[in-house]
Amino acid sequence: MARVVIMGGGVSGHTAASFLAKWLGKDHEVVVVTPNSLWNWIPSNIFVGVGEMTKEDVTFALAPVYKKAGIDYRQAKAISVHPEGKEGSDAAFITIEYTGQDKEGQSEELTYDYLINATGPKLNFDATPGLGDGKGGLGEHTVSVCTADHAIHAAHELKAVIEEMKAGAEKKFLIGLGHGMCTCQGAAFEYIFNVEHELKKHGVRDKATITYITNEYELGDFGVGGMHIKAGGYVTSGKVFAESLYVERGVRWIKRVHVNKVEADKVHFERLDGTMGEETYDFAMLIPPFAGAGLTAVAKDGSDMSSTIFAPNTMMKVDADYESGARGFENWSPKDWPSTLQNPTYDNMFAVGIAFAPPHFISKPMSSPNGTAINPTPPRTGMPSAMMGKAVAASIRDMINGVADKPTHTANMAEMGAACVASAGKSFLNGSAVSMTMYPVVPDFDKYEFGRDLNGTFGTIGLAGHWVKILLHHGFLWKAKLKPGWTLIPE
Repeated sequence: MARVVIMGGGVSGHTAASFLAKWLGKDHEVVVVTPNSLWNWIPSNIFVGVGEMTKEDVTFALAPVYKKAGIDYRQAKAISVHPEGKEGSDAAFITIEYTGQDKEGQSEELTYDYLINATGPKLNFDATPGLGDGKGGLGEHTVSVCTADHAIHAAHELKAVIEEMKAGAEKKFLIGLGHGMCTCQGAAFEYIFNVEHELKKHGVRDKATITYITNEYELGDFGVGGMHIKAGGYVTSGKVFAESLYVERGVRWIKRVHVNKVEADKVHFERLDGTMGEETYDFAMLIPPFAGAGLTAVAKDGSDMSSTIFAPNTMMKVDADYESGARGFENWSPKDWPSTLQNPTYDNMFAVGIAFAPPHFISKPMSSPNGTAINPTPPRTGMPSAMMGKAVAASIRDMINGVADKPTHTANMAEMGAACVASAGKSFLNGSAVSMTMYPVVPDFDKYEFGRDLNGTFGTIGLAGHWVKILLHHGFLWKAKLKPGWTLIPE
């Protein structure tokens, strides 16, 4: 009997665990280690953050779902990886520390035959002074929609500001990225339009100044180097497409900046040209930068071998070309990106989603004359993350069943597409959405004139996309709960 341990129960980890449990049955063990008791459909946190959904609408308890599926669930945090075992034993294991299940604070060594790192990101609020509380959590000046609880807090603060506006007050809203190395521009992009929609709904839009602040060189970069899209039968740049959305809704923007300090009523930032600026606000939602989960790796003799397993950002090394960064932006290639997501040192370890270390940026790396890096980092969430989880699960299944002694399935971001639907409003009759697809995620300028296949890269605006967003919400929650027919819903 083989044991597969999955560190993390988010989109990629949950996908991997679900398929492995289905494919392997009771002949093998599937264990999920995650500090969270609830599964969260993160894209819909945006709706929670404006009061259109509740926490219960976007989360569900993992324990009963995993029990029904035959998955061993440990509500715990992974601390360290021991791929060589320890003195007296060759059995690979991880150390975990329980955060629930009546075992809080207890530690355990959990052996594995195969390990999937799907820990997701650490929300690195403290990377920007004032954005965090100095203890790793969200600070008191701004709000966030990165978790369901954060989103509840955001909705509460937004409601309070709207009530003041109804009494005649004018307010300034600042929404965007809270650091020069942030990813997840899409969440800020969607949230700002939902806030604008709410202000209109409450009849106070005329009393609001709304500003988007970002580390992107141009709007519409999204950490993928921007894109050209098909829209209305024409080919246009993502920059023009995105700017038109902001202009139509009267939203200002500040781009090419690194937020370096957050205060109670203003943010300080550094521009790409090295000059400094500040922006005042009454309500601010700023996405933090991401970091690895902070795992360490330990050799058999007890020495630290983290640099062998993890990149400096503590994300796991996989089958990527990590020397490609030294060749410079103009010489990078889609071939640098990982396919099997297998660790090059230990072939029974894999990493998926945010947990794997990318070989280089997709957007051009830039820095100010002061040496401050100001450019988005590569996104690896959502649809691509789920596809990675399923591909790695299929490879491990085949390796356990003796079909092959190496990975049989791939999930390369240079060979996969992604779809994004950014929707404002929740009602079927009163809402709008920006629907975008791209193929591939990592551009290939040798193969495509604009880096991507224009037949698979397009953008539209309208009510139909909004309906799709609502259907995706219900469809993916159905799938995540492993309800009848869940495997028929694509990743």
